Amino acid sequence: MITPTGYLRLAAARKKEKTIFKETYTEGAFKITRPVYLTSSGEAYGYMMNPGGGYVDGDSYTISIVLEEGAEVLLTTQSSTKIYKTRTRPAIQEMDIHLKRGSLLEYLPDAIIAYQHACFKQKTIVQMDKGASLVSCDIFTPGWSPDGTLFRYDLLQSKMEVYLEQQLVLFDHIKLEPDEDITGIGYMEGYTHYGTMIVIDERVNKKILEELHELFLLQDDKKIGISMLAVSGFALRILANSTQAIEHVLNVSHELIRKRIFGKEPVFLRKY
Repeated sequence: MITPTGYLRLAAARKKEKTIFKETYTEGAFKITRPVYLTSSGEAYGYMMNPGGGYVDGDSYTISIVLEEGAEVLLTTQSSTKIYKTRTRPAIQEMDIHLKRGSLLEYLPDAIIAYQHACFKQKTIVQMDKGASLVSCDIFTPGWSPDGTLFRYDLLQSKMEVYLEQQLVLFDHIKLEPDEDITGIGYMEGYTHYGTMIVIDERVNKKILEELHELFLLQDDKKIGISMLAVSGFALRILANSTQAIEHVLNVSHELIRKRIFGKEPVFLRKY
């Protein structure tokens, strides 16, 4: 068995009026902070860190998250995830998430930046009990290359499977493999950065989507698509030309979701 470059295991539980980290364990190039409490609702905030500075050829990372009934956790990264040259073997990250009834996971990492000849594959499997809630975001950004040309990475691939009561309710597959057509219609359509948000919660309804749509009616510098899922939830997609433009859309959407669905105050994830 190959030892992963980084391994993180987190188990959280509700204790009286707040969520605690019942178990945290890390190996290699993964660390996580103690829980921080930024709001009055008792939800726990965790910052994941990679002291190694970035992912390189053949790296593999594993993340395991379990939220017990009623636990509420917001996870983010300390900084962007940088994927460097991986000419021999891709860098791989696998996440296994279990959400018990009434739990809430908000997973809001900083951008994934893929540099020249980077190859990165990510797979996330989420097992949800009825009544659990999920917010999951990703941003994919082309990194610097010596000649200044964008899209010099080789592959960015992300797969997500979500199971509700052991039934597959979502299969999401993003694959960015640059070639001469990547900027064309049906692909990046002239944009350079891609962002996504997946929200699954029994309280999501058509009115929420209409509010989001109203927020982003006049967005000439980016393209935004919102669609309902087969279960109570939606997928939000963004094409833009900067990480900051995508972050703005995700932050505004997240603030609305927290207010309208979760009944929580906005939160500012200050990192620097």
